[in-house]
Amino acid sequence: MANIIKPLVTEKMTAITEKQNKFGFIVRPQANKLEIKKEVEARYNVTVLDVNTMNYAGKNKSRYTRAGLIKGRTNAFKKAVVTLKDGDTIDFYSNI
Repeated sequence: MANIIKPLVTEKMTAITEKQNKFGFIVRPQANKLEIKKEVEARYNVTVLDVNTMNYAGKNKSRYTRAGLIKGRTNAFKKAVVTLKDGDTIDFYSNI
């Protein structure tokens, strides 16, 4: 079942959450919208109206250091934005 890797808590996602009742998650690349919907409803006990997914490709990065040029690559990931029914909410900070 573990399609959800972690919740997406950024400034931009927090602003969208406050205005539109949408929550973001980083999910497995193989997960589809129905699996994501089922897991969010089961894990957080909410009603999901809509799921939008986006695939992000990894990007090449380089930086100059004292030892010379270091090259690397960021990870590719899949993001899911879940719209909840009015009145439902998810508290990511409840178990801190």
